Amino acid sequence: MKNNNKTTEQQPKQEFLFDNINYKILLIGIAVIAIGFVLMSGGGSKDPNVFNEDIFNFRRIRLAPTTVLIGFGITIYSIFKKSK
Repeated sequence: MKNNNKTTEQQPKQEFLFDNINYKILLIGIAVIAIGFVLMSGGGSKDPNVFNEDIFNFRRIRLAPTTVLIGFGITIYSIFKKSK
């Protein structure tokens, strides 16, 4: 009879697509994107008949979208970074 001992066979080692540093950079990029979206939030008015000028401040118009774009750039860099 055949010996069906599967413990002697080596299982193929599962490899990740990226290195550890790529995943760290990716998580940093996702965190920067989340910070950008948090910067965009808020500024609502309690009375719908009153216009609130806070939606046109520097934080929402310039800083938050720039932060989100920087976060996307970081995530793209983490994907294209070559492993050693």
